Amino acid sequence: MKLNFKTRIALNYFFATGIVVAVVFAVVFISLKTTIYESLDSDLNYESEIHLEELDLENMVFSNREEWEEREHEEVEVNPVFVQIINAEGKITDKSPNLNEDQLPFFPKKEDHQHFNTTLNNRLIRQVQEPVKIDGTIRGYIVTAMSFEASQKIIDQLLLILLISYPIIVFGLFFISRFLAGRSIAPIQNITQITERINQNNLQERVSLPENKDELYKLSSSINSLLKRIEEALERERQFTSDASHELRTPLAALRGNLEVLIRKVRNPEEYEQKIKTSLLEIDRLSEMVEQLLFLARFDKTPQNLEYIDLIILLDESIQRNKETIKRKNLKVEFINEIEKSIEVPKYYTQIIIENLLSNAIKYSLEDEKIQILVGEENSKAFFQITNYGFKIDPEDQQKIFEPFYRSQQVKDHKINGTGLGLSIVRKAAETIHASVNLSTSNSKGTTFKITFKKSSSKF
Repeated sequence: MKLNFKTRIALNYFFATGIVVAVVFAVVFISLKTTIYESLDSDLNYESEIHLEELDLENMVFSNREEWEEREHEEVEVNPVFVQIINAEGKITDKSPNLNEDQLPFFPKKEDHQHFNTTLNNRLIRQVQEPVKIDGTIRGYIVTAMSFEASQKIIDQLLLILLISYPIIVFGLFFISRFLAGRSIAPIQNITQITERINQNNLQERVSLPENKDELYKLSSSINSLLKRIEEALERERQFTSDASHELRTPLAALRGNLEVLIRKVRNPEEYEQKIKTSLLEIDRLSEMVEQLLFLARFDKTPQNLEYIDLIILLDESIQRNKETIKRKNLKVEFINEIEKSIEVPKYYTQIIIENLLSNAIKYSLEDEKIQILVGEENSKAFFQITNYGFKIDPEDQQKIFEPFYRSQQVKDHKINGTGLGLSIVRKAAETIHASVNLSTSNSKGTTFKITFKKSSSKF
């Protein structure tokens, strides 16, 4: 049977309070019953001691019976106390006047000083048997009893009240807790109704925050934050899709234009060669863009079984791969290593970061300038930075430079080829290995990209 959340909460309260109330009632009942028994037993002991002092031990009878008869024991109906003397042979030698022709039951096998319940003329009494000893020899017993009917009536009435009130209290608490649970989850129902209205085309709506800053306030705030992140992610996805489709159409349009020019009329071999080379460049650009887009998509997965390698080796390998381009622009590479020990970094992702940053540094450096590569340590964290002395990045561009397909107007004016995905890949790769990327520029010309490895993403 499926129960709603409100009923489940109420049932939990029902069982919990049922157990608690049962324990409390049991403690109250047992405590009262024990108190009543202890009070009666104490009175019996007291009466036994008093009448034991009045006993003629030689004859096992009361020494001053006339005075004793004038006491309250003659009043049978007012909390009567019954006393009976039994000799060593088990015969009754004396008894209180209120017993009249009756006699208290004697149980030879009962332990001495033991209190127990029994009956007298079908009336409930509490009784104790005390041995009477002279020089260590038992001369008989003094049996003392008191009426137990009033006390038993109190115990029975208390038990009846508890048994009747228990289900009333428990079921009353069930309905009260169900009502309170319904009021408590009302904000959750409001959250559910709002979230059901939210879809891909209606992400602007938010959950109303409760007045009290409690757990429901945190839940509502978390849902609103999640909706905001989803909205921003979808917006980035739309923008990315729009930019990607636009960027992909550009080389395809250029390629189509070149081919259409070629088929309009017969051309000489030089013209064919020129158009084919241009088309091949556009194909290369298109292939590079598709590869980088796929590369970005793969970064969504958490890396497993990372292979580590020395950072200096990766930097040297990247410099060697770009040696021809460096030589063609007559650039000087200045390499500074301030750390003597080895720095182990994730090979795959760090290689991607270095390759993109170094290729950008070469691409945007002016001829006959230098590129500086610095490896160091800061706050117990290893880092490397690559500085080029080419175009200075404007402050407004620095906020957007890591966005996919973003290319500053300055780069477009100088007709420097590129896809605008390199720095996006750098940031994604750095985030994957929990490294940070920082961009800084000097007052004159020069741009520095600094990659700082966290302790969890490097070993040195």
